[in-house]
Formats: sequence, C-alpha cells, structure tokens
Amino acid sequence: MLFAIATILAAAITYNKAMSARRAAATFALDQALQAGLAAESLAALALETSAKRSPSETLPTQPWAQAFGPVEIEDTGIWVAGQLEDLQGRFNLNSLVIYDPAANAFVADPGSVKEFKQLLRQLDLEEKWADLVVDWIDTDIAPYGPDGGEDSLYLTQSPAYRPPNTFITSTSELLALPGFGAERYQRIAPFVAALPNDSKMNICTARGVVLDAVRADGQEEFQASEPTGHRDGPCFPTRQSYLDGIAAPQPDDRARVEARIDEKSNYFLLTSTVRIGTTEFVLYSVLFREQSGQIRTLQRTFGSE
Repeated sequence: MLFAIATILAAAITYNKAMSARRAAATFALDQALQAGLAAESLAALALETSAKRSPSETLPTQPWAQAFGPVEIEDTGIWVAGQLEDLQGRFNLNSLVIYDPAANAFVADPGSVKEFKQLLRQLDLEEKWADLVVDWIDTDIAPYGPDGGEDSLYLTQSPAYRPPNTFITSTSELLALPGFGAERYQRIAPFVAALPNDSKMNICTARGVVLDAVRADGQEEFQASEPTGHRDGPCFPTRQSYLDGIAAPQPDDRARVEARIDEKSNYFLLTSTVRIGTTEFVLYSVLFREQSGQIRTLQRTFGSE
C-alpha cells in the first residue's frame, strides 16, 4: 500500500514539474515573439516615415512601406521574422456608417455611408440587412434603424443574452456578434472592412476594386471587374478626377458625398508580423498610426487575429 501511494505521489510530482516546465517555455517563447514583433513594428515605422518624407501628399502601393519584409533570422537566435503592411484606409470603414448630429447631440446613421455599405454587401453576395444591424450596433439611440435593424429587444433574446454596445467598433470581429452573421460571412467581408475613426477617408490609391465601387454607390462594378492592383506601378490609380467623373448615380449630391469620402494619402496601417521560433509560429497584428509630423504610434496589438 505504501509503495502504491509513493508511486502515485512521484508520478504526480513528475507530471506537475513537466507541465510547469512547458508553461515556462511557452511563456518565454511568447515573450520572445512579442519582442520580435516589436522589432518588426520599428522597421515598419521606419518604412512609413521614409515614405512620408519622399511623398507627403500621396500614399501609394509602390512606396517602401508596401514592400514585404523577410523572413529574416534575428542573428544567432533561431528566431525568424517576416512582416507585411497594409493600408487600412484602403478598406471600407465600418464606423463611417454613423455621423455626429449636433442637434441631437448623438451619432446617427449616415444614409450615404449606409448606401455604400449595402453595395459592398451586394458585391460580396451578402444580404443587405446587415447594414441596418451594424448601424444599430454603433449608433447611440435604442430605436431600430431601417426595416432590418435591431436593438436591445433583439439581443436580449439570444442565448446567452447581451446588449449592443451603442458605440464605435474597435475590431471588425465584432461583426460576429450580430445574430446569425457567422464565420463564413465574416471571412468573406473581413479583407474589405476596417474599424477606424468615423471621419477617416478612403484612399483611392490603395483601395481594392470592390471598395472603390462601393464608395461610389452607383450600382456599377467597374473596378471589381478589372481589379486596379495591376495598374498600380506608377502614380495614383485611379486619379481623383477620373474616379469622380465616373460616378453614374442619378442624385446630384452623390458627387459631393463621394468627394468628401476620398483621399490620396493614409494614416492608418495594419502590420502583420509572423514570428517563427523552432516549429512554433506566432502572428502579431499591429495597428499603426502615422501622425502629420510623420511619427508612428502603435494603437493596437493582438495575437492570432485582427
């Protein structure tokens, strides 16, 4: 009996020591990956600063910031790092669906942006109803927007029950909280949407074709049919003038709406850093902000998902 008890105790102690060693190794590897990711952020900041000095009025996919980095090994460490920057202002900004109304002292739906988002959904073969639900997820009132909107009464019937935040989206993954949205729809729309300050403009020089069509919101699919990335080895394409001249919407205020929504330079970027330590791979997502002075600040970091 004593021998059996001693064997059980010895096995438990050995197992606990092995698990403690593995936890320590995993924690150390995570710390190493974070430090390597911070090094990648510094290199990305250098590329963004260099690009801003060379061309302060334009952000183009031919500039140094847009070139992939690595993978390269950090000398004598066995740690490999690779990085890629993406212009977040080349995506549709979900927070632009609302606009500040001074009379109501609240953020309310922006009909123009809702129209744009609905075209984006159609082009991605998604239902337009999600536009109304995203507006209600962000706006500050408790009244459903449009025929497909939903506020507390919708979310409190879910299991488990919860409430919409009624504030700006901080991560595009919040779309998964919409009832029935699901991972398949999210994977389809995620590369084309971002969560930025609601007054951020779309950069026509870096935007994908489907986003360029959506912001014009005139029913055309000109750029989606011929993805503009193949024509971006020189100046900004499309030019601001040609983009505005191509609007086919019948409303006279559409040109003014689009003109206020676009730009040719960007301040928000997403850095995807891939760090490999032995057989383990870590992915760090960093949102970088380029100030008017050209200095770079990190606004957000997440491991594993944007």
